[in-house]
Amino acid sequence: MRASRFTEEQIIGMLKEQEAGAKTADVCCKHGISSATFYKFKAKYGGMDVSDARWLKALEEENARLKKLLAEQMLDNAILRDVSSKKMVTPDARRKAVAHACAAHGMSQRRACQALGVDRTSVRYRSVRPDDASLREVMRAVAGERRRFG
Repeated sequence: MRASRFTEEQIIGMLKEQEAGAKTADVCCKHGISSATFYKFKAKYGGMDVSDARWLKALEEENARLKKLLAEQMLDNAILRDVSSKKMVTPDARRKAVAHACAAHGMSQRRACQALGVDRTSVRYRSVRPDDASLREVMRAVAGERRRFG
């Protein structure tokens, strides 16, 4: 929803003008609003003082902040429920859990790491060791030939 171009004080001032005896159409014309907007303001701010309007706005902002925190906490709980059946002992298991949380829940890597309690450096780590698959095969062959060596 678009923010109003009028402050609470101005809106309450318009309502007070109309309550003082001015016609609704004249008040709307003077301030450049439609009668529907005026009646919407009256439904929301009717019978309020400026301090009440400020209190209402602060209450709405706090409510929005709390709703956001609750939604984030519910998402964290869903991720933990989703991943809790798996053991995350090895760094590879942690990487897979973070990747699954990112893919399944559409969240950022940073947020998934925070929810799962995983360090981001372990998720971003890429090994620089050379691939020694051929050497391992030779060692397995020697260990198979000579049991004492293996």
